[in-house]
Amino acid sequence: MRTKTPNPTDGRETEEVILNGLGVAAGIAIGPAHVVETGFAQVPEYVLTPDALEEEKLRFAEAVAKARRQLRKLKAKSATLPDAAAEEISYLLDAHLAIVGGSRLLRGVEQRITEERLNAEWAVQAEMTAIAQHFAAMDDPYLAARIQDIRDVGARLIRNLVDRKFQAYSTLPSDSVILAEEITPADTALMDPRRIAGFATTLGGAEGHTAIMARSLGLPAVLGVSELLRRVHSGQTVIVDGNAGLVIVEPSQETLARYQDRRAEMVAEQQQLRTLIALPSRTRDGVAVALAANVELPHEIAAAVDVGADGIGLLRTEFQFMNREDLPTEQEQYETLRDVVEGMNGRPVTLRTLDIGGEKLASALGPRFTPGNNPALGLRAIRLSLREPKLLETQFAAMLRAGAHGPVRILLPMVANIEEVRRSREILQRAGRRLARRRVPMAPDLPPFGVMIEIPGTALAADAFARECDFFALGTNDLIQYTLAIDRGDEQVAHLYEPLHPAVLRLIQFTTQAAMRARIPLSVCGEMAGDARYTALLIGLGIRELSMTPAALLRVKNRVRMLDALSARHRADVIMDQSDSGRIASLIDDFNDAL
Repeated sequence: MRTKTPNPTDGRETEEVILNGLGVAAGIAIGPAHVVETGFAQVPEYVLTPDALEEEKLRFAEAVAKARRQLRKLKAKSATLPDAAAEEISYLLDAHLAIVGGSRLLRGVEQRITEERLNAEWAVQAEMTAIAQHFAAMDDPYLAARIQDIRDVGARLIRNLVDRKFQAYSTLPSDSVILAEEITPADTALMDPRRIAGFATTLGGAEGHTAIMARSLGLPAVLGVSELLRRVHSGQTVIVDGNAGLVIVEPSQETLARYQDRRAEMVAEQQQLRTLIALPSRTRDGVAVALAANVELPHEIAAAVDVGADGIGLLRTEFQFMNREDLPTEQEQYETLRDVVEGMNGRPVTLRTLDIGGEKLASALGPRFTPGNNPALGLRAIRLSLREPKLLETQFAAMLRAGAHGPVRILLPMVANIEEVRRSREILQRAGRRLARRRVPMAPDLPPFGVMIEIPGTALAADAFARECDFFALGTNDLIQYTLAIDRGDEQVAHLYEPLHPAVLRLIQFTTQAAMRARIPLSVCGEMAGDARYTALLIGLGIRELSMTPAALLRVKNRVRMLDALSARHRADVIMDQSDSGRIASLIDDFNDAL
């Protein structure tokens, strides 16, 4: 949408542009745009040893395959644009797809890797230069126009090869709004909410890990904005509306004033919620519901304490492995986890072992991790850790040592069978014996040992797992994804991601009842836990511990204190008899509206 209005700073007529996307993290960001550039100032150059050639060719092939996936995704998204723009972009992307499908560029790079033993990044750069010089010498206007296509594809391949991390955020002006084609979870981890106001991207879905990171950091975010990078340049004033899923470029005075008022209202509402911090998290009929925090990064501990979290229900340890080229040592991991445990002042901390894989990549793992054709279903999480038992034992040792400073629990991600639990427990016991021999201070007893219930098969076998575990943590994000066969990071199918699907709710109910029968604790630590819309349903199903981003905790606490647990149970019983997601949504919303 376009409207011509006076510019709020100088009164000149400018064009306000409104772009639509997926609002994935609530809030309003207003500030100067910073468009992430796709070029590279320097490309690494080194000579390969003969025994590294096959691995380097494989690395290049993976970068090409990733480029194909990215371009197909962009082509599918272009279909949503107006006809003229869609046609123009479609031709461009078809040309790029043809290049990565098989071209002189790819053949030349492979030849340079094999014969000249160049690393893949430098081989791409060298071949791009050679092709450009050759085309330019032919003095053909058509071929000259194709040079830019070669350069664009080459830049994409280099980005994929070096897995570029954005390092310049610390130099940006305050309240900057980041705009990019795609932002990885590792990139999001580099954002300081005190400097970055929010971000928007062309690619990404509402339940991908980047979106979760944004919510955890309290950064307004909109993903899946089709025309974003074509319509904005750095320095323009931008509004990111994470509630409505809008990006507004060069807003009019009226629009800017309206959003400034809305942002002020949100601040006032948050201040009102803060009056709940010292009050108990208890329903009107006296049922206590523990509210813990999910933590992505150590600096969020202060936010969890600030809102009165009952503990850390999920500490994701991936941050220790991201944005670095070497593996963290046991001592490094211990010192970080110790600070987290001490920061919670005696409140329990649940430490999840490494969940690398899917969309969360860590270059520090090097040859230990090679993304498959379907990373979400491949070598990730506990599967990767058990393939590298030394890696897991090091993590366990650091966790046991952190347990000397306060109560901890250990949680295994993406468990699919009982043997994974048993093997992991053996490695934990081995780490404990090693520390005891060295007389290293650690937890007085082995901490409670639990599993994430996030695979449908694990939920259906919950009774068997309950006999091997001390507690469950229900990860609704992946549970929904795997139950409904939906990539939660893909904006093209984001509308099919449905927490209220009857199959999802039955798996949650089955797991909850299995935990009750075994008399072991169960928490929900997926995004459903932090959405006040689902609070009554989860409590009605018998769940008494919810873990969420600190930013969501007080809103959920307010909902807990408003409802009656017995009434919530009766409504949950009615809901579990339903077979239609729309009807279920209506029953939930009617119950919430009556509170």
